[in-house]
Amino acid sequence: MSNEELAYDFSPALKVYKDGRVERLRGTDIAPPSTDPKTGVQSKDVVISQEPAISARLYIPKSTTTSSPQTKLPLLIYFHGGAFCIESSSSPTYHNYLNALVSEANVVAVSVDYRLAPEHPLPAAYEDSWAALKWVASHSDGNGSDDWLNSFADFQRVFFAGDSAGGNLAHNMALKVGCEGLAGVNLIGIVLVHPYFWGTEPVGEESTAPAAGREFISALWRFTYPSTRGSDDPFFNPGKDSKLGELGCVKVLVFVAEKDILKDRGVYYSEILRKSGWKGVVELIEATGEGHVFHLEDPTCDNAVALEKKIVAFLN
Repeated sequence: MSNEELAYDFSPALKVYKDGRVERLRGTDIAPPSTDPKTGVQSKDVVISQEPAISARLYIPKSTTTSSPQTKLPLLIYFHGGAFCIESSSSPTYHNYLNALVSEANVVAVSVDYRLAPEHPLPAAYEDSWAALKWVASHSDGNGSDDWLNSFADFQRVFFAGDSAGGNLAHNMALKVGCEGLAGVNLIGIVLVHPYFWGTEPVGEESTAPAAGREFISALWRFTYPSTRGSDDPFFNPGKDSKLGELGCVKVLVFVAEKDILKDRGVYYSEILRKSGWKGVVELIEATGEGHVFHLEDPTCDNAVALEKKIVAFLN
């Protein structure tokens, strides 16, 4: 057997060879934590758990070092995207994005680094994200292991956010908060940017999308979650979740992009959430002419700037 024989080809995300080798095609670069020269935002990495290996990158804005007396700031828990199989909290894409968002919104942020499939198949990312949230919550009385969270984070003003798979995680973690509670934490809202949801039955214009694109999404989900029941798994299709109305926050902001194959799922999510018995407010915003996670690929374009301004207002 040639060591170049492919078992799976999920380009442009990753390839898996028949000898078991995993080749990630993007999201492998690392940016170290730093004090950002442009914004003054400081970051550092913390280990949440050695086994399983869960970590996070924490961010504090410049105001934490310049304003006195120190008022506590909203706390944003961020989940990165990458289809559950690529990217990390230390990737330059997310490091730069959070430096800018933390500065503009004047919030404390925790960017969760969960384990990736296929080495750690789902539900590992969900379990890791919940473990990270419990670690964050352990600081709510000011006596946790991390000084930044003890000193600067307001646990009565907590938000979750994420893009793509991270949007999926933000939703599912908010649902878990609603169903099980998270002691010491008041979750106000969640931000889902181009959330990675799907389903067996097409919604909106999905039936006119190329079959190859639809099958790619279904196959990639099965690859990252081999024990899943399929595309109607409640983790992947919130419309199949009987507990949707228990979402543990009071407001939701959903962004979709006109040219994104996942667009109609974001629209559908907003519709079913309104009908679920959930008592909160959901707002849906569409960026015309844009594709999936355009705001990360071109963060200075007009639509990306507008998206950031909406998030900043939502967090404040």
